[in-house]
Amino acid sequence: MAASSLLRSLSRISRAPATSTSFYHHRGPCSPYSAAAADAVGRGLAGLGPTAKGEKARVVVLGTGWAGSRLMKDLDTSGYDVVCVSPRNHMVFTPLLASTCVGTLEFRSVAEPLARIQPAVSKSPGSYFLLARCTGVDPDAHTIDCETVTEGEKDTLEPWKFKVSYDKLVFGCGAEASTFGIRGVAEHATFLREVHHAQEIRRKLLLNLMLSDVPGISEGEKRRLLHCVVVGGGPTGVEFSGELSDFIVRDVKQRYSHVKDYVHVTLIEANEILSSFDVRLRQYAINQLVKSGVKLVRGIVKDVHPDKLILDNGEEVPYGLLVWSTGVGASSFVKSLPFPKSPGGRIGVDEWLRVPSVPDVFAIGDCSGFLESTGKEVLPALAQVAERQGKYLAALLNHVMKSGGGHANSKVDVDLGPKFVYKHLGSMATVGRHKALVDLRQSKDSKGVSIAGFASWFIWRSAYLTRVVSWRNRLYVAINWMTTMIFGRDISRI
Repeated sequence: MAASSLLRSLSRISRAPATSTSFYHHRGPCSPYSAAAADAVGRGLAGLGPTAKGEKARVVVLGTGWAGSRLMKDLDTSGYDVVCVSPRNHMVFTPLLASTCVGTLEFRSVAEPLARIQPAVSKSPGSYFLLARCTGVDPDAHTIDCETVTEGEKDTLEPWKFKVSYDKLVFGCGAEASTFGIRGVAEHATFLREVHHAQEIRRKLLLNLMLSDVPGISEGEKRRLLHCVVVGGGPTGVEFSGELSDFIVRDVKQRYSHVKDYVHVTLIEANEILSSFDVRLRQYAINQLVKSGVKLVRGIVKDVHPDKLILDNGEEVPYGLLVWSTGVGASSFVKSLPFPKSPGGRIGVDEWLRVPSVPDVFAIGDCSGFLESTGKEVLPALAQVAERQGKYLAALLNHVMKSGGGHANSKVDVDLGPKFVYKHLGSMATVGRHKALVDLRQSKDSKGVSIAGFASWFIWRSAYLTRVVSWRNRLYVAINWMTTMIFGRDISRI
């Protein structure tokens, strides 16, 4: 779908006259960069030019995460064309991603194709999905620079660059894993944010299990290969540790009996695990993890080598699998954008999620944060924050379009309505062995319902099953859970 969409977009340009004015007439003041962009198009650089009079306005969305996907789902495509630019053509249901690493769920159960979320990108003549990443923005010309994404594929075309004009531009490109500048993390650790990360973790985990069973391997090397280290005691790190320990107890020790006494999991956290949860729930999580065989270590990682990491106290921790889950921060692309930034380096937005320094540009999700001038705190990088921002902005853009302000630089007085307000609905995390935590407090210091145990695990599964985007994936998830319960987890290395 991605390739066909891109070819359709490029063929549409190739049939047009090769003059810059036919595609890059400007609705506002021109900058020197704008002239260069027009000249580049005149030299044959492909792209999607500005929408003509009488055509639907074009909303360009960067990213297919929680924020961007929810925005595109609710956007009124009777008045807007939607162009999505992203390195992936699907949304990942991240709360269940840890379950795919150990075979509790299949990978496709947590991936929702964009064409199912917003069918217009594969059916509407003016809407597209482009498998690419944005590399630059020219707000004066209302254009973005893009480059196709082909990493990891053999015998493909070299990446090529093109431009896309927009009437409204929405940054929903998310964040990147925080490494805190620690040497060796990017090279040797595996993150858990995308489906390919989960696939890499699973392949490495099963490879180490099989290699450790080879005759003649030393005791020390066997222990290293089967030592799984998780750095970061947030919900992702705790859930992965719980899933992994459950996998070891219920499946690995039955099917790899020769090495069952060597497999162990260590969770390293600098402070308290699940620091945003109620104190009672944190203690419950610690007890459950320790009971299931997870070793908890309080420390700070100072250096990472291919087969070991070094803690701040000088201790060396050998590992066969290292999963890094210490939170997220602004990406290098977001930091490079010429927009005001919120604390932490995110794109600064006002109470209506607009980037106030430029017209027709918005930012939602983990890449955005309230400017200090708004007097609001930067919201946490959570799926529920991003999803609610996407829903809010879709309603706002639909209202703007119906008021006649959908096109670029439209001089229409539109009442934008109420400001975006976030109300926290609570947090949940599983700790393995049919146990979970549910914290329904609105903030860390407020009072509210917090429960743990089997009832919480049932609530956790029920809540996420209802939140999975489509009925197709809900069925996949339910069937995967049922087959895992009856037959155990699959240990094939595919």
